[in-house]
Amino acid sequence: MKLSVPNVSAPMQHLSNYVASALRKPLPPEVEARAKVHLIDTFAAMVSGSRLLPGTRAKKYVAELAGKKEAGVIGTRIVTSAHYAALANGMCGHADETDDTHPPTRSHPGTCIVPAALAMSEREQTSGKLMLRAMVLGYDVNARTLMALAPKPVSSTYGHLFGAAASAAALLKLDARLIRHVLAYAGQQASGLYTRLRDPLHVEKAYAVGGMPAHNGVQAALMVKSGFSGVDDVFSGEHNLIATFSPDGNPDELARGLGSDYRIIQCGIKCWSAGGPIQGPLHVLQEMIDQHRLRRGDVARLVARMPDKELNMVNEREMPNISVQHLLALMLVDGTISFASSHDSRRIKDAKVIAMRRCIQTIGDPALTDPLRRWRCAIEITLKNGRVLKHQTMAAKGTAENPVTMQEEQKKALDLLGPVLGRLRACALISALSEIERCGNVRALRKLYSK
Repeated sequence: MKLSVPNVSAPMQHLSNYVASALRKPLPPEVEARAKVHLIDTFAAMVSGSRLLPGTRAKKYVAELAGKKEAGVIGTRIVTSAHYAALANGMCGHADETDDTHPPTRSHPGTCIVPAALAMSEREQTSGKLMLRAMVLGYDVNARTLMALAPKPVSSTYGHLFGAAASAAALLKLDARLIRHVLAYAGQQASGLYTRLRDPLHVEKAYAVGGMPAHNGVQAALMVKSGFSGVDDVFSGEHNLIATFSPDGNPDELARGLGSDYRIIQCGIKCWSAGGPIQGPLHVLQEMIDQHRLRRGDVARLVARMPDKELNMVNEREMPNISVQHLLALMLVDGTISFASSHDSRRIKDAKVIAMRRCIQTIGDPALTDPLRRWRCAIEITLKNGRVLKHQTMAAKGTAENPVTMQEEQKKALDLLGPVLGRLRACALISALSEIERCGNVRALRKLYSK
């Protein structure tokens, strides 16, 4: 029986007690299976991102720091402190837009929570089973923190930070009181501005979305582990987190459904290495290409209708893999999209792609806007022979309503991992992650993800 603690709100008591005990409780089979799909997806994002600009900048930064050798940096032979490894791996994971999402909260849980759980698991030499449970716990805390801060659209980084901190604290086996102190230090570090979207090189966004919350979450847990004291409830009382950032927020969301409603089930995985809002348009267009055997020379005009708020995020952007117009044109020219093609900035100047892009119109349609962000899109294509084709999706592949299978994820991961690790090692890493519960010491993964 959990005792009531004076001056601690009921939601915080429930949350801290749950975090302290979560790793001792088995996951439901369907949740464990889903978590392994997201684990593979995040490792693929980190490995592929280690060769992109945000990843290379992060690796250079931590390589110059004299960190204690506790955890590895993905795609390298660098072994450094847990919080530096979490920073670098978090930035690698969000080096572009390949990582997973929790659409209802507009967050990217994998890119911060997996690096934090991996770094702390390597530091503590825990099993793969415990790391997976810590990861699921982090996804839960991330989503609930952001829901508690709603309806104000605060930065997703707040949820990322609390999710990473919860994962790290659980792996350190801290009790409920110390868990509350970890969350207090997470609250002191809560930050993140949407100005990050204005960095065309994606470096600041990779830091704010992935690296910073992963690093700060691990740091908060380690500080409390070493004896830092803190307040017992950052979510209630005078000048608390919710009152500061979202006065109309609801702290009850912190504990709602804990232990039965696993928020990782609501998450989405991107089938295409592109921004989340572009998943719907690419899903619909690929099905039209496959069904009608379309070639670029057949198309006179393409009109894509998508949620208006989603279009604003990907409309005529400079980065190739977050520009919806560029990627639709590229898919029509090539017949599909790969990781390599979606990241090839030279294709923006490809004459065939430019010509195809002139035929494309995108429209923000409020009728398609969906609070659960199920990647909706409706496309109308007028062929040069006058025929009109129409197709739509209300839940693109990769959403919770239309999830990717383990086999589909493994195919995606191999496309991302292979060019960096080589096909044989990539397959071995995918296999190990698919059976992560058999891993007795997470450090064993280093020989597979290092390069």
